[in-house]
Amino acid sequence: MDFIKSIFFGIVEGVTEWLPVSSTGHMILLQEFIKMDVSDTFWNLYLVVIQFGAILAVILLFWNRIWPLKWVETGNRRKLEWKMGTLQLWLKVIIACVPAAIVGVLADELIDKYLYKWYVVAIMLIVVGAAFILIENYNQDLKPSTTRLRDLTGGQALVIGLFQLVAAILPGTSRSGSTILGGIAIGISRTVAAEFTFILAIPVMAGASLLKFAKYDGSLTGREWGILLVGMAVAFFVSVAIIKFLMNYIRKHDFKVFGWYRIALGVVVLAFFGIRAIVG
Repeated sequence: MDFIKSIFFGIVEGVTEWLPVSSTGHMILLQEFIKMDVSDTFWNLYLVVIQFGAILAVILLFWNRIWPLKWVETGNRRKLEWKMGTLQLWLKVIIACVPAAIVGVLADELIDKYLYKWYVVAIMLIVVGAAFILIENYNQDLKPSTTRLRDLTGGQALVIGLFQLVAAILPGTSRSGSTILGGIAIGISRTVAAEFTFILAIPVMAGASLLKFAKYDGSLTGREWGILLVGMAVAFFVSVAIIKFLMNYIRKHDFKVFGWYRIALGVVVLAFFGIRAIVG
């Protein structure tokens, strides 16, 4: 049954990791109704490492943009050359990663212990949802200043990285939600903000997965490896579909619907856990 449950978690991860609705909030709720018979230490590892399947989807879909080498014909010879635009993109990704990377290394355990709480998740779902609605309403008659990924500046990348830092500290913020929101707030188009967010996820989520593995106390059993790989595989295939959907969706629509959804989900989380705390 745990392998079947892992399929459900993989679906939720694949959908909510890329839509700006907080994968953490959904995982917490799903865990209340579908519990796997695993240790707490493995569960904490699973929640992070399952994201690696979602990362592979980004690598597949954005390969031509993120691979920094290209073949060039010179007479009768072919040689590899660096793609300067791609190298510049990765430099901006590194700039955006620095704030969250520093905090993640120094305060990962403190964040898990003191901030990974249902009420923090619920509050951030509502706050960020309201921010989406307010910023989209404010920007509805404004034209974005940056409409191409290659025109993104190092300064804009750093600002997006600071918004990502908020998501790293406060569960429920949504990494994709905060970075897209930060991009829109400083004049970046929805499409460019989403593209940069997806590429930015590669080192961030890969680093988080490796960090969890490095800190994991013990070795995984064959059953645990199986549960983890099933979740990752499902998250990969679902992520491919969701990323394609979102990129098509934002060409004609804004993010306000996700803002309202976040607020509704935040209220549900508050009500569910609040009532349980009173009753229990």
